Amino acid sequence: MDRIPASERTRDKLKALMEGRSEVESGRSELVRLAARLIIEEALEDEARDALGRDYYARGATPGAGYRNGYRPGRVKSAEGAIDYSAPQIADRDEPFRSRLREAVLAAWGILADGKKALLHLAPGSKEDTASCKEFLQDMRRRGLPDPLLVVSDGAPGMIRAIEECLPRSLRQRCLAHKMRNLQSKVPEDVWPEFKARSMACYQAPSPALARLLRDDIAATYARDLPSAVACLDDDFEASIAHLRFPLGHRRAIRTTNLLERLFGEERRRTKVIPHTFGERAVLKLMYAALIRAAERWRGIKISGFEQRQLKAIRGERDDAFTTRNAPGLNTAFTATSTRLSSNDRT
Repeated sequence: MDRIPASERTRDKLKALMEGRSEVESGRSELVRLAARLIIEEALEDEARDALGRDYYARGATPGAGYRNGYRPGRVKSAEGAIDYSAPQIADRDEPFRSRLREAVLAAWGILADGKKALLHLAPGSKEDTASCKEFLQDMRRRGLPDPLLVVSDGAPGMIRAIEECLPRSLRQRCLAHKMRNLQSKVPEDVWPEFKARSMACYQAPSPALARLLRDDIAATYARDLPSAVACLDDDFEASIAHLRFPLGHRRAIRTTNLLERLFGEERRRTKVIPHTFGERAVLKLMYAALIRAAERWRGIKISGFEQRQLKAIRGERDDAFTTRNAPGLNTAFTATSTRLSSNDRT
């Protein structure tokens, strides 16, 4: 058996390449592949060392712990091509050895090697995962974020619950672009133009009270023939019309997540030509630069004195509602689970 671990052989190859002593043609791709191979192999060597209780080629085996049995070749795909590596094998154990770290390391490399996946890793987890969404928002609170007047999101139940638990003084706006696509999927093509016009009139009504009347009229008209579409319209309706409480000149900009989607587009445009990001820090730098660049072209919303008073009144209403819900002796505190989220049923 070779007395030199596979990771050390890879380290020597990487050093030779960097010093110009390698027979392999030097290049960025080869450098990246060798560096990634070294990271993977060192992690797997550490796992094998812990499992055996001794260093590579050291004596003093513990009964039942097993012994080294050479290496098994492995391969992982990356944007720079296939990365070959050597995984240590362990035999003659009381319990068969299974490298859990190998699976974890390869999954992590797959994330780090793809900018889009790394960005998603920064986002608060699964759409159904309230805990990770809460952790994300709580971290923002620790960084100094106060409860904003309005938070705009799609229909992900985990995110909705996290917003309403972590930002209790904020109004929540359901993205109407996503909402209209959901509605369209539930309405026959020949009926959609009329249903769309009536839905848009509802969502863009002059006031929340009028929006509710228009919603009831749509339900009365289509409840029998299009029950799923009516249920979709009714689902999370108050959040869908939250923007109607704000100044008229602000509503177009705050009723969708289009601004965020545009930022994601900027990210995809960059990572398509720069596939390697190598961790969260690099992704954060890229997104910060994209945000600054995009912000230069954004048109700000002018806020008049009258509109400032409107926003101040909304803030007062939210603070009063929060105080009432959390008054001592009253069991009226809000819990996100009390909100009917039929988004779980794809509405």
